[in-house]
Amino acid sequence: MMKIALIGCGAIGASVLELLEPHTNLSVDWVLVPDVPPVVTQTVSRFAPQAQLATQLPPGARPDLIVECAGHAAIEQHVLPALARGIPAIVASVGAMSAPGMMEKLEAAAAKGNTQVQLVSGAIGGIDALSAAGMGELDAVIYTGRKPPLAWMGTPAEQRCNLASLQEAFCIFEGSAREAAQLYPKNANVAATLSLAGLGLDRTQVRLFADPAVTENVHHFSAKGAFGEMELTMRGKPLAANPKTSALTVYSVVRAVLNRADRVSI
Repeated sequence: MMKIALIGCGAIGASVLELLEPHTNLSVDWVLVPDVPPVVTQTVSRFAPQAQLATQLPPGARPDLIVECAGHAAIEQHVLPALARGIPAIVASVGAMSAPGMMEKLEAAAAKGNTQVQLVSGAIGGIDALSAAGMGELDAVIYTGRKPPLAWMGTPAEQRCNLASLQEAFCIFEGSAREAAQLYPKNANVAATLSLAGLGLDRTQVRLFADPAVTENVHHFSAKGAFGEMELTMRGKPLAANPKTSALTVYSVVRAVLNRADRVSI
């Protein structure tokens, strides 16, 4: 049986716990959270009653896999030390890779522990095809993200336009994936994932729109190169517990975990 340490029990982590609960070939034995409000205690008691709640992985604990669902800071705090101890990891907060030196830190920690970290595809699809295309010559990768105007509240988009009164789509950002991640860190995961699979943060072009005509998070990317051309559009439904998060992000994490636990994976 695979023993798992889950980092985070917010909207994503709680949903991951719920979806993993029926699978008898794995067990979530540790849930790592900075504090333990009643809702976390209730969630863990319901879906993983065997799990130990802790702020850090206990020194003697040796999970077979650590799964990050807690945001960028958790990578420094939990994932890097686990990798250095030889514990493989799955990371949902791929946008953290846009921080200077973060990818190098992950690689160094994994090398020290002689293990591996997997970055999940999250809210976007086609990563397998894009990554395969990158084995040849890639000429361009362009990502366009659209969200309802109010979904951009609390971001620099508020200085670009009046989000509450938009009548048509407005481009709030156009530039590189690295610049997009710096300005919109909570919306950086998809662009960062595409970048890592393809041309990198500086050569992947990003356009972000506040669009009153959409009610879902719309992700579109196009790529062309020696392989030919591809385009993909996804209209992601938000996670009920957190409208700013795509439901597919949760499913992506669960799929990655099951691919580790099951005898056959795809």
